Amino acid sequence: MNTKYSDLINQTYYFPQEEFKLNKDHLLFHNIDLMKLVEQYGTPLKFTYLPQISNNINRAKSWFRKSMEKNKYEAKYYYCYCTKSSHFEYIMNEAFKNNIHIETSSAFDINIVENLLANGKINKSTYVICNGFKRDQYIENIARLINNGHKNTIPIIDNYEELDLLQGQIKNKFKIGIRIAAEEEPKFEFYTSRLGIGYKNIVSFYKKQIQENDKLELKMLHFFINTGINDTAYYWNELVKCIKVYIALKKECPTLDGLNIGGGFPIKNSLAFEYDYQYMIDEIINQIKIACDEAEVDVPNIFTEFGSYTVGESGGAIYQILYQKQQNDREKWNMIDSSFITTLPDTWAINKRFIMLAVNRWNDTYERVLLGGMTCDSDDYYNSEQNMNAIYLPKYNKEKPLYIGFFNTGAYQETIGGYGGLHHCLIPQPKHILIDRDENGILATEVFSEQQTSEDVLKILGYDRK
Repeated sequence: MNTKYSDLINQTYYFPQEEFKLNKDHLLFHNIDLMKLVEQYGTPLKFTYLPQISNNINRAKSWFRKSMEKNKYEAKYYYCYCTKSSHFEYIMNEAFKNNIHIETSSAFDINIVENLLANGKINKSTYVICNGFKRDQYIENIARLINNGHKNTIPIIDNYEELDLLQGQIKNKFKIGIRIAAEEEPKFEFYTSRLGIGYKNIVSFYKKQIQENDKLELKMLHFFINTGINDTAYYWNELVKCIKVYIALKKECPTLDGLNIGGGFPIKNSLAFEYDYQYMIDEIINQIKIACDEAEVDVPNIFTEFGSYTVGESGGAIYQILYQKQQNDREKWNMIDSSFITTLPDTWAINKRFIMLAVNRWNDTYERVLLGGMTCDSDDYYNSEQNMNAIYLPKYNKEKPLYIGFFNTGAYQETIGGYGGLHHCLIPQPKHILIDRDENGILATEVFSEQQTSEDVLKILGYDRK
């Protein structure tokens, strides 16, 4: 009878997979022995595997290159990193090894851009795409960047007032883009995105406020779908509408030569994850090419702003099961040594699911459980895997410690969780380590931040004030 945890995983999914395999009875992630990490650093533990960032960037570049060659698409592709997914310096340093560009969303992002420029991580040929709703500090910072000579800074106009605000502070001629306010799926709570300008208003907006303005050069039309790039009738319908707007605008504006299709590449959130990236890119490029050829306009350069796709699959978290509580005849709660609200806030806030696997004891029998965090909040739990109605883990045994891992958690979790700050019930932020490989494939680890101490927390709360 197949009752081991390893049997369950093998029967449920194709296993091993590219990034997951076993060494005897414990899990390897990209050939990283996770139990060795636990033995060296303890738990709770967050980690970032830096090479995966470059891996994903170069995979996407390759897919777009192949698609453009296949479709005889005579324009360029620009990969931009969406900073809001993770602003950390170690992320930026790894990402910008790969000759990419940057997308910003708020004022302080520009300070990061200036730091990257000063340290030679990016240069004056790097595109800086400035998205988001812009007010005083953001406008001031964008203007400073442009006035200091970074001509490839492109503020994306989100509303009618931003043009005047930018022109009031930028000295010379500058480039701009316009964001389309996409229409959302029918099931959404609202019909049209709060970001951007409506489809029907963009050409008239250009004619009234941009066409005769010698200070402005329109270079980009920006398009983003909140639900991401998916093979659905809704996505393709919105893309076609966007292409029509691009063509109409291009016929009025010869300087327009860029189409930004935003972010939205999904990342692996289950061992059963399937997504044909190459097919989706081929279809996007093909549809743009066909429409532009029919309209007899040049195809645009393509920009993307992948954030979660860039960093998501580099991150992980490891916890120990501290205790098991049998709360009724059928519900067992495995209590972790941290809090989901603190360390994986998307599991609590938007019911997001990550890949969750036992780190050790794969040859032990399994049981059905619920996972609970350490706070006294009833919402601090993780109750099911995406493709199963329950969580199954090796049976709890007080004498045999059990460790579990959550994988592909690298996007958004640190900043949403309030990195370096206060957390619910004052549960401390866990230790975070960085993992890299040298040119010979040898692993190296370093501590980026230690687990928060009581002194750290009391200082934030003001208890050390004289």
